[in-house]
Amino acid sequence: MFRSRSPLWAALTALVASLVVAPPAAAAAEPRTITDFESDGVPAGVYAWGNDAASTPALTVEPGTDRPGAPATNRVLKSVYTISQYGGWSHDLAATQDWSPYEGFSFWVNGTGSGQRIFFELKDGGGGPGNAELFESSFTDDAAGWRQVKVPFASFTRRTDYQPGGAPTDGELDLVAMWGYAMRLPTASGTLVWDEVQVYGTAPPRPVRLATDKPVYPVNEKGQAQVRVTITTATGAPLATDLAVDYKTGTGTATPGTDYTAVQGTLTFPAGTASGASKTFTVGTKQDGQNEVAETIPIELSGTGTRPPAEAPVVVINAHGLPYLNARKPIKERVADLLTRMTLDEKIGQMTQAERGALAKQSDIATYLLGSLLSGGGSTPAQNTPQAWADMIDAFQLQAQQTRLQVPLIYGVDAVHGHNNVVGATIFPHNVGMGATRDPALVEQQGKITAREVKATGIPWDFAPCLCVSRDDRWGRAYESFGEDPALVTRMATIVDGLQDNGVLATAKHYVGDGGTEYGSSTNGDYTIDQGVTKVSRQELEAIHLPPFVEAVKRGVGTVMPSFSSVDFGDGPLKMHAHAELINNVLKGKLGFKGFVISDWQAIDQIPGDYPSDVRTSINAGLDMIMVPYAYPAFTGTLKAEVEAGRVTMNRVDDAVARILTQKFELGLFEHPYADRSRIGDVGSAAHRAVARTAAAKSQVLLKNEGGLLPLRRDAKVYVAGSNADDIGNQTGGWTITWQGSPGPITPGTTILSAIRSRASSVTYSRDASADLAGHDVGVVVVGETPYAEGQGDVGRAGRTLNLSAADRAAIDKVCGAMKCAVLVVSGRPLLLGDLSNVKAVVASWLPGTEGDGVADPLFGAVPYTGRLPFTWFRSVEQLPINVGDATYDPLFPYGWGLRTDRGRDRLKAARDKLAAGDGLSKAAAAALTLALPDRNWNADGSVRDTRAVLGVLGTAAALLERSKTDPYAVGDAVVSVARDVAQRAGKRPDLQASADHELAAGNLRKAVDLLTQSAR
Repeated sequence: MFRSRSPLWAALTALVASLVVAPPAAAAAEPRTITDFESDGVPAGVYAWGNDAASTPALTVEPGTDRPGAPATNRVLKSVYTISQYGGWSHDLAATQDWSPYEGFSFWVNGTGSGQRIFFELKDGGGGPGNAELFESSFTDDAAGWRQVKVPFASFTRRTDYQPGGAPTDGELDLVAMWGYAMRLPTASGTLVWDEVQVYGTAPPRPVRLATDKPVYPVNEKGQAQVRVTITTATGAPLATDLAVDYKTGTGTATPGTDYTAVQGTLTFPAGTASGASKTFTVGTKQDGQNEVAETIPIELSGTGTRPPAEAPVVVINAHGLPYLNARKPIKERVADLLTRMTLDEKIGQMTQAERGALAKQSDIATYLLGSLLSGGGSTPAQNTPQAWADMIDAFQLQAQQTRLQVPLIYGVDAVHGHNNVVGATIFPHNVGMGATRDPALVEQQGKITAREVKATGIPWDFAPCLCVSRDDRWGRAYESFGEDPALVTRMATIVDGLQDNGVLATAKHYVGDGGTEYGSSTNGDYTIDQGVTKVSRQELEAIHLPPFVEAVKRGVGTVMPSFSSVDFGDGPLKMHAHAELINNVLKGKLGFKGFVISDWQAIDQIPGDYPSDVRTSINAGLDMIMVPYAYPAFTGTLKAEVEAGRVTMNRVDDAVARILTQKFELGLFEHPYADRSRIGDVGSAAHRAVARTAAAKSQVLLKNEGGLLPLRRDAKVYVAGSNADDIGNQTGGWTITWQGSPGPITPGTTILSAIRSRASSVTYSRDASADLAGHDVGVVVVGETPYAEGQGDVGRAGRTLNLSAADRAAIDKVCGAMKCAVLVVSGRPLLLGDLSNVKAVVASWLPGTEGDGVADPLFGAVPYTGRLPFTWFRSVEQLPINVGDATYDPLFPYGWGLRTDRGRDRLKAARDKLAAGDGLSKAAAAALTLALPDRNWNADGSVRDTRAVLGVLGTAAALLERSKTDPYAVGDAVVSVARDVAQRAGKRPDLQASADHELAAGNLRKAVDLLTQSAR
């Protein structure tokens, strides 16, 4: 029997129909077509994307006359997909469109009834389609055939799992500057057909938006908060009628009458008032004579035809008089006092780190009591300037001030070769190049400059340095390593001092063994080696991968980040984020690490088991703070449940929080939570770039120099070619402005080509060497890799190899077949160079950063070539992995190889003069070196003539220097370098040459000279 349904049922039915699928019908107003497919091919701006080539949908435009209401000539977009992780298609508009006059978003889709849920998103505001704020909705493919999906704009929600770098963070779908949309296809195989993407309907009246100049007003007792209220009309036009905005103080934790004077009133904005106008009112606080935590006074704003602020404003009476706020007390006492005052929720908040773009609202910092935020690679403010960074981070810190205990945030960023997320910052060579300098003091100076630029933008924490010992050139993170030798990487731990002595917390990563993962063992998607398994004995791990972390802990590093990878001691792989033996027992126990352990990006999710298991396993293994980065509500709730159930003890929580708070106190964040902008003008300054230029010059490794071609004469007519000659993005590599980096002029700097032009009297540039080759004295071909980061650079992923591109190979063949030439290899690792018979000189330029002048300086002899290989340069890919100390070792160029263009005798004289001012042993070494310096021992070019006499003296001096207390490493390195000159000229026993460089880095100078002497025989 028929029975009428209830009004509630009817309302629900109508709501579902409006949100998901509506039958074809006339819209309330004429719709605006955003994308139609009435073309022969895929329209401009429409493109497919995916996590790899296989997951990128195939898009074609085909006839589609079967769509209801379609004309006989109708065409549609067909998407065929097989997606492993993510994929879809987008339409990026060439210019913004204003969709605010419309009610919602619609499109036609021909489904298959797969039952898959399909998300789609709108790109709102920002500097472009790739920097827009994303708002999403979805539909379910639950029926085969055509349907029209119509969703009111009011039903879209901000994406909480991802926001692109540079996107606005206001959480409002403004609609006035729309950059397009994206369709995110399901992780499956299938076919979907699309047509007629539109905005439809008439927008309901848009209220006047109310905003305050700040979301939080911290004020002391007996103080005043001036609250400025601004009105903004939807169209930007002046008010058409009078507007009354009512304000009053609401109910918070502060007590009216005792803590503050309640206020209530009306701000009147007459008709004709300009959009953006403001008026103020005052909230006064009182003194109650008690030492207490912070108290809140919410501000309520309302008015007919208005929309309240996106973030409800609040006045906060600052915490005062409590022991943990007393900067004169010892940090240990302050930590203990604060810890006793914290609730479980507050403690868990301190253990949580969220990505800044994931915040649904900035006030979530206070709601979830978050202890930390970060910017992932490329996660930047909408305007990527130093000032905007400082403004953004100060705004986040302001939100933390409304919490009861006012514990400041600690903000982290991956500044791995300078402040590399910031446009205009000083970008140093990547670690591979810094390892090639063999200059720990310069690496420390790099840390100092990075810290000053990072701190100037309000950031107190750097997820650097990477102290991995990279043992396989096929790894996509090889360039993040200082080298393949643990002794060298340990030497370069001086960067910890450079960072932390200048007010920025360093992070030793990735603990431990990430550089030793076995090829083909990766557990992440189509990666081949990154995040894989390191199969070693405990003794091998301790000998190869652990020493740099031992050194970092000795230097007082504040944080350590475990690796995504696993360690297998023979009883099966165990994820490092779950490895209690290596974190609790070794790092915190045996090594005595006193800082805190921070997880890597969403890394606990890779631990086998469900999410509660991931949380308790990682925390119990010794992790103190978890980089969520998006699921902060789920993490905080899950950890609380695990503690309440007794599966994570309060002692473990208290230990983690005490470690975190200790670092915050040591950084002075409680006294100075906001950016010190006094040095903001130093970001990317000429003085800083000068140091980066020096680093780039010292990183250049001269592999071959037949006939002494290099350095070039300044009056030479130079022909320049190759893909990396004139590309700042390629020469800075990954982790530059964005996570993966990108080719092109992504940040200010000097390309290698422009640096060559500033020196040579005549330069012809032709990227592909198609310009006339005649009439030139010398060619310079700059080749190599394009940017990548992490596993996306793994060899074997998406067809990536260690070969030069066909275009680069062709440029080498053309130029070097026509004239004497030098090849500069801009890359993050050794590459397969092929036939070098026509190439007179080869330079490993690595990823030199923004200062291309540093590449040109030794090229034209302004400074000598002094760099040495931090990685063995393989002869063939079949040799990989190949490393110093291997039983079989036949490289193209051994570890430590590097021809020099300065005179060995001059080097030795300079070393002798420095040693003469040292202790007794140094003076004795200086006297010994004097015996090697007579003219009879040297050729006219400054090279050694009497190798037996000179090498004998070098051995004696090296033995003395090992015991000296005043010998700087650089002087000992210079002494040994003369022995290396002799060995490299002899061209024998690359294994001994490589071992000598290892011994030198380990501080065994005499053994290094002995090995080089043996190699030279």
